[in-house]
Parts: sequence; structure tokens; C-alpha cells
Amino acid sequence: MALQLARRPAEWNQEKTLALCAPPTGPLVIGSVSHGVKLSMVVPTYNESENIADLIASLRKIVAAAVGESYEIIVVDDDSPDRTWEIAAAIGENDPRIITVRRTTERGLATAVVRGWQLSRGEVLGVIDGDMQHPVEVTAALWKALSAGADVAVASRYAKGGNVGEWNILRRIVSRVARLMARLLLPKALGRVSDPMSGFFMVRRSLLLGVLLNPLGYKILVEVLGRTAPDAVTEVAYCFRVRGKGHSKATLGVYWQYMVHLIRLRGGNN
Repeated sequence: MALQLARRPAEWNQEKTLALCAPPTGPLVIGSVSHGVKLSMVVPTYNESENIADLIASLRKIVAAAVGESYEIIVVDDDSPDRTWEIAAAIGENDPRIITVRRTTERGLATAVVRGWQLSRGEVLGVIDGDMQHPVEVTAALWKALSAGADVAVASRYAKGGNVGEWNILRRIVSRVARLMARLLLPKALGRVSDPMSGFFMVRRSLLLGVLLNPLGYKILVEVLGRTAPDAVTEVAYCFRVRGKGHSKATLGVYWQYMVHLIRLRGGNN
């Protein structure tokens, strides 16, 4: 089956009412590009209107310093009531490298990331949360790891030098159990990373070409590592930041979806 990259509408960025890009549809498969950019960073969002402008400004600065002007930032918003998508689209009016997608028929962080990757042109695909808890400057270190030969570079809270910040004891315990389950259920795929629940990483596009993805919930890295066979995985330590604005979306339901996802991948189910 021939794979095609989802195309931006020809009218995009010509009028204010058309500044939003239509989300791709169909199977969650990443296609190839003939004239790609170096790096595509996807930012999945929901009710991040207080953070998105600062995040985009910081990300533009760091990414441009690391890779030059050959990059794009794709904000995929799940129809936020606080109109996060509107703020991002307004920024994109003055910079075609800032692309905004407003999803109204799908939900979920992991699928939002894949839809952004489908729309992208990057040789390297990345993801960073929209809540400013991932330190943007670590993006440069992830890019450096890919440039040095890694297939996947993961920002880890548990690698030497990293930490989880001001998490309470319950969240620390739940996270530890989740990491142990990853090693027990998928030792080959996830045993090489200390932070399989990380939502901050980069991956070579070539690793994902033609792979049918079927993520569940929030943890897209589990899906990427569980369905591919990267030769080289590098971790970059980082310190998880306290959310300054907005509300955390980390709930016990998120961890439950993660466990179901692990079991599904373990059983080889789609």
C-alpha cells in the first residue's frame, strides 16, 4: 500500500479564518517525504492557553540554535475550551513553521502526536508537552543525540542527573510500579529505557515508516518502542518542572490506560 503524507490545504495561512490546518484521517501510519525539514516538533495540547505562547517562543529559540531554520512546530489541540488552538494559530500567521491543528472528532494525547507526525515533513520527529514542565533547553541535547547516531533519544526523569521534582509520595510509588511493569511485560522493547512513560523524545522518521500505530491514552513512547526495533536508544537526563499555570492531567486513569497498553503490546494485539 502506497503511503502518502497528509497535505496542508492550499489555502492555509492565506486568510485568518483558514489559519488552522485540517488533521489527517485514516490509519495511524507515518508516510515518507521527498523534501523534508530537519526536525518536526509536535506539541499536543488541551487547555494550555496560559502556556502555549511562552512554549512556542522558547522552542523556536532553542530549536533554531540547534538545527538552524529547517524545522517546524506543530501544535495539535483537542478543541480546547480555553481556545489554545486560537493562540497558536495566531502565532503561526507570522511564521509558516508554526502549524496548528484543531481536532474536533478525535481525542487523546498519543493519537494527537501521531496525527502531528503524519502532517510533518521532518527527518526527525519529536514531541514535547505543552505545559512547560519539560525544560525546552533539553531539546538541543535530544537533537545532539540523534545527530550522533541514536535512533531514539528519550528525555528521562530517572537517568543519572534527572529527577521528578515535587511529586508527592503516591505519584512516585505509582510511577515506580509502572516502570517495573514495563520491564516485566516488555523487557526487550522497554528494558533499555529508565523512563518508558516519557512524553519528551525524538525519533528518526525512518524508524516509523509504514508501521501501523495504535496508541492508547497518553504514553506514546511505549507505542513507538513496542512496535519498532531501534538499534540505538539514548537517554538524556532532565528535571521535571513544577507546572506554573493550568492544571495537571496526570490521573490514575492515565496510569491504568498505560497498563492496558502494555498488556496489549505484550499480547501482540492491535
